[in-house]
Amino acid sequence: MGVYALEQRREGGLIASLWRSRSAATVAAGALIVISWLGARGQFLPPPWTNGGMILAAVLAGHRIARQAFFALRYRVLGIEALVTTAAIGAILIGEYWEAAVVTFLFAFGSYLEGRTMDKSRQALRELLELAPRQATVIRDGVELQVLAEEVQKGEMVLVRPGEKIPVDGHVVKGEAFVNQAPITGESMPVEKGLGDNVYSGTIIQTGYLELIADKVGDDTTFSRIIHMVEEAQERTAPVQRFVERFARYYTPAIMVLAVLVYAITRNVLLALTLLVIACPGALVIATPISIVAGIGNAARKGVLVKGGEYLEMLGSIDVVVLDKTGTLTEGEPRVVEVKGFGAGRDAVLTLAAALERYSEHPLARAITSQADEEGLEYPPVDDFTVLTGHGVKGVLDGQPLLLGNEKLLEREGVAIPEEIRLHLKDQAAMGRTVILLAQAGRIIGAISLADTIRQEAKELVRSLKKAGVKETIMLTGDNPGTARAVAEAVGIDSFQAGVLPEHKAKAIARLQAQGRRVAMVGDGVNDAPAMAQADVGIAMGAIGTDVAIETADVALMDDRLFGLVYIIGLSRAVLKNIRQNLIFAVAVVFLLLAGVLGGRVILGSGMLIHELSVLLVILNATRLLKYQPRP
Repeated sequence: MGVYALEQRREGGLIASLWRSRSAATVAAGALIVISWLGARGQFLPPPWTNGGMILAAVLAGHRIARQAFFALRYRVLGIEALVTTAAIGAILIGEYWEAAVVTFLFAFGSYLEGRTMDKSRQALRELLELAPRQATVIRDGVELQVLAEEVQKGEMVLVRPGEKIPVDGHVVKGEAFVNQAPITGESMPVEKGLGDNVYSGTIIQTGYLELIADKVGDDTTFSRIIHMVEEAQERTAPVQRFVERFARYYTPAIMVLAVLVYAITRNVLLALTLLVIACPGALVIATPISIVAGIGNAARKGVLVKGGEYLEMLGSIDVVVLDKTGTLTEGEPRVVEVKGFGAGRDAVLTLAAALERYSEHPLARAITSQADEEGLEYPPVDDFTVLTGHGVKGVLDGQPLLLGNEKLLEREGVAIPEEIRLHLKDQAAMGRTVILLAQAGRIIGAISLADTIRQEAKELVRSLKKAGVKETIMLTGDNPGTARAVAEAVGIDSFQAGVLPEHKAKAIARLQAQGRRVAMVGDGVNDAPAMAQADVGIAMGAIGTDVAIETADVALMDDRLFGLVYIIGLSRAVLKNIRQNLIFAVAVVFLLLAGVLGGRVILGSGMLIHELSVLLVILNATRLLKYQPRP
């Protein structure tokens, strides 16, 4: 179902009217109970009126419960609703009208509170829906038109002004703007966008103006896929939840059999009915789903998408985190880290190198020219520029030949490499750096070292993962051993494997799993797809706008901030802890109430009140997850 169809369904009157009718029936039942009770105590209403009021209250509050029990029985499911319905009918038949009314009212009121709280837990989805762009401004046949966002066609020109929501995924062809990407990535600061930059549906222009070409429209946009993921994730059950559901399926018939046995032994109908109602495992049944939904909702607001409760639960038991290097622990782009002159000044070396590389499209060339531009260096034009594929570039400046490239280039051109420079190359290689040599007039005058720089937060990430309970961190990379070792040592990774191809990464993870380890694989969702699919949980970094990342990963961090990885692992552990608390509490309450009923200490009305209070406490405990924040 598309985002717009989903929004229509949400905004339709059906759901709202159902909520209103349920709450109205519950309130009316409560009012009748109070009036009838006061009328009986104050003796200003005759018994037929007070009894009739209690029966009517039981019908108002219990008719939905009875319908749910009936439909469940049609599918051979004996649920909690059947227990309450049986108990209420039995109480009316033996003249215990007060008990029948209170039991149905408290159960209906508890269901209402549960529904409202679950609805609140799904707030993240509604917030996303409210951010869905409704209108778009397009250029058709040279005319500016206002159309519905879902009517924009791929390849159309779209105009977006300050304060407007971007209605499509596209790329900027004109203008500059600061864009609030928080709905997609959870980033707190707006991002500057200009010519050639990608923009995403659902983000908002704060200042500036953009003209863009629509690349993805309607249900294909990143925004729509996020909504689908969140909606589907909230419907998928976790393993512990499936266990509880199976338990409840057998538990309910067992309790009905126990109630029959109690009646057969004691001939006390009220005791048997009380046992039926008090044994309802309401808090037990909702203990897991409400915690899972609250956790997924919290994550969605932080720009972390979890495909289902199964993966949220699995994350809580992860003991090994495997990380890709490039783009995960490092920036993914080479940068100049050192410029060394041999008989020439540093600025002169960088200026001459940039003068040559200004004509090249190689990533290393862009890194050199970017560094020169950052330092405000002005470089002259070079004549006779030539690219020597796999070796470097050459040209002529002021009548003197310039060479810029690797050792093979200089050796091929007959330029000698002194021992001093060879030692420098060896030292740089040990640190995982790539070195480009600059020669002028047949003599080496400088060396520029480049490296894929380590993210500033990478070291803190590894420390935080250990603090969160991860036992081991492993880096898998296709890079050379020297570079891999330098990165691993710099960030504190426990171990690494270098020269690993994508398919070999999956095998490495399989070996860990064969040892009984629970493994999470963190990558970019493209070349790491096989490894992420093999891992117990695959986590994609920077998944915004990346189809493969969103489709392959079990968890998608919509931007490339490493904080999201620590956050989601911490949240998953908090969810598991919350579920354990709820389950232990729910089971304890059921057993205490059963003991109280069999011991004659708990009656139907008070027992039901305690039962519903336990449900409410489970709900309140789960909603704490909506405000979860990782500890510093």
